[in-house]
Amino acid sequence: MTSHTRVTMADVAAAAGVSVMSVSYAYGRPERVSDETRGKVFDAAERLGYTGPHRGAQSLRSGRSNNLAVLLTEKLTYAFDDPQARRFLSGVADACLDTDTGLVILPNTRVARDVDRVRDAAVDGYVFWTTVTGDPLLDAAVATGRPVCVQGGPEHDGTTLVSIDDAAAAEAVALIALAGAARPLVLAFPADEHRERRLVHGPDPETIDFPVTRNRLRGYRAAAEALGLDWSAVPVAFGTGSFRSEGTRAMQDHLDALPDTVLAMSDEMALGALSVVRDRGLQVPGDLAMVGWDDTEEAAGAGLTTVAQSLYEQGRSAARAVLAGEPVATPEWHVVRRTSTR
Repeated sequence: MTSHTRVTMADVAAAAGVSVMSVSYAYGRPERVSDETRGKVFDAAERLGYTGPHRGAQSLRSGRSNNLAVLLTEKLTYAFDDPQARRFLSGVADACLDTDTGLVILPNTRVARDVDRVRDAAVDGYVFWTTVTGDPLLDAAVATGRPVCVQGGPEHDGTTLVSIDDAAAAEAVALIALAGAARPLVLAFPADEHRERRLVHGPDPETIDFPVTRNRLRGYRAAAEALGLDWSAVPVAFGTGSFRSEGTRAMQDHLDALPDTVLAMSDEMALGALSVVRDRGLQVPGDLAMVGWDDTEEAAGAGLTTVAQSLYEQGRSAARAVLAGEPVATPEWHVVRRTSTR
């Protein structure tokens, strides 16, 4: 056999003195052939340099690729930079390990080429990191007929949702943070796919396209109104994402307005804001109370009151729903009260 000629299953069968079907069974269904036959097949394969059936051809026959796609509504580098994205992807990867499945990370910038990537991806299903209502990539994934699970929302026909009750959690943490407050400031995730930085007083949550942002604003508003605050006067600083740099920038831009409480939609944003507050010589919570979201180790070290949820478990649950058809239960959450609130 020359070095440039691809060894085929038929070559192995001829060298082993067995049928091509026996070679196929030796690799794919070993219980269908005897130990002696398997030994002949593997000895012949080793002599000829045959490494086994072509996975692509197997996938075409079986209709499965043994790959799972994860779509991030961020740049791909976000998967490695953001601690919560890493937690979520670790949970997904753990479920993939259980099922001998590969992991494919796809961008979601909602342009034509991304729609094509989703539609044409050689995957068995899709997990979406929270996206906007009306995302065409979500429509494209559902249209393939493969299973789809969305973390955080939106709810969409033909998909499974895994998410805590963001509105209830936001209300619970805000009730703690806003006690005795007169001038709150909200550091929010993006409002829509344009991801523009802007300050809006008392935005209507129902106008927000990102479900996580919308639901957390619902909870903050409910808490503010329950404590007698005028929601229409509450400034909400929408940022480009959940990054620490966004919290730093927003706090630099709005600290001169003298907020006495900051509701941040992520620990990363809260930690960025906290660094600015402390650089200005202000005391937390004496001069300004602050809460975050996610309960990271760094947030604990900073004494940050926050909402605890397991994005690792949500990632694992989302992947298991897609790969094994397991039902998704509503994940648990709780408020962790520390020294950053009064």
